Amino acid sequence: MRPVALSSRHEPRSRVIARDSSADGDARKARVLFCLGGPGAGKGTQCAKLEAEFGFVHLSAGDLLRAERASGSADGELIEAYIAEGKIVPVRVTLNLIRKAMQASVAHTFVIDGFPRNSDNLEGWDELMSDVTDVGGVLFYDVSHDVMQERIMKRGETSGRSDDNAEAALKRFRTYEESTRPIIEHFKKRGKLIAVPAAGDVDEVWGLTRAAIEALEVYQE
Repeated sequence: MRPVALSSRHEPRSRVIARDSSADGDARKARVLFCLGGPGAGKGTQCAKLEAEFGFVHLSAGDLLRAERASGSADGELIEAYIAEGKIVPVRVTLNLIRKAMQASVAHTFVIDGFPRNSDNLEGWDELMSDVTDVGGVLFYDVSHDVMQERIMKRGETSGRSDDNAEAALKRFRTYEESTRPIIEHFKKRGKLIAVPAAGDVDEVWGLTRAAIEALEVYQE
């Protein structure tokens, strides 16, 4: 999380919204944008575009967990059991992986997708990360269960993920509605929800995402 000027390769237009400045040498809090949506909402695809165009560092909670599961670590089996059941992995595990990834980065502005997924996640973040981060809000991809399930089934043809199947999808939808939807409402009530209709194709949703991010003063220098 060390501040550093972003490379010009992240600057297709006249400015970069997620620009970092280390000229004064001040130690600043990392800026964070959470990204939420149901399974198959397109979070990862759009966050990758945010990274390429605006200079955010994209951290996927799901990808970090799957990598840890594959590493053979002590937490690997626990992670596998939770993912296979569509349940939310204990916050201590997820937060530890996110914090390590942030500390390993030289960037200062992050979009974290798939987190926080429940009240325990949010409380853990506030307790352990609020001293080193400022959260600008939640980017929320809003799409119906039918569209998400169709995308999951299509993705499952090639992804090799243990949770990309109809049975796991239903469990994940249930968990999303019961645990993550209240988090979305929490940020909405505080005026920190950036809702993007996400039923369209990738380019259509990206156009809406770009417009939403450009309107966020918190990510502009």
